[in-house]
Amino acid sequence: MRFAASMMCADFTNLGQTLRDLEQAGIDALHFDVMDGSFVPNISLGPEVIHALRPLTPLPFDTHLMVREPDHLLELFVKAGTDRLTVHVEACTHIHRTLSAIRSLGIRAGVALNPGTPLSALEPLLPLIDMVMVMTVNPGFAGQSFIPAGVERVARLSRMIHEAGQSIEIGVDGNIFEGTVPQLQQAGAEFFVLGSSGLFTKKRSFAESLSLLRRVDRVQVG
Repeated sequence: MRFAASMMCADFTNLGQTLRDLEQAGIDALHFDVMDGSFVPNISLGPEVIHALRPLTPLPFDTHLMVREPDHLLELFVKAGTDRLTVHVEACTHIHRTLSAIRSLGIRAGVALNPGTPLSALEPLLPLIDMVMVMTVNPGFAGQSFIPAGVERVARLSRMIHEAGQSIEIGVDGNIFEGTVPQLQQAGAEFFVLGSSGLFTKKRSFAESLSLLRRVDRVQVG
């Protein structure tokens, strides 16, 4: 179980202090959502943000490119300091080439799937993937409702990976909080992106939220 903070939900007036608070609270990674206003109906973040924050922490930087034809951006984000780049299978004309290019840059490669994309799209890509991010909302905005079918998708993906004999991390992103973590964890999810409902909430501190989630991940779901 690893938890990552979705930095699009952070306080942009004080990102440095927010990062230090997250690190002190015990977050496992920082997740950067990059949106182009075309593939998804929103615009957010860029390599400059990653470059500015990289010297402040040794935490892994996980960058999720929600952009069309991301190939021309890969090297920019690697140079900025990201440790893993995740692209959408729906956004890449030649996804195999894109994943190969990410790996050639010396970092880990991930693939994200929108809720309506069949898992079969992953089958020829498994040897090139280090992580699959299952979207449990339609990407673009924080605060959306969880799509319950995501739980079964994670379970089927877990079986697919096992049957293929691969070692691939399964991530989930979209309304991840104490109410959705147990069932997703039991289905096979290992990497959880926390946003406005699970971490950046006025109800609890970062440390209190993470402590709650680490207790919840041990709950047995009937």
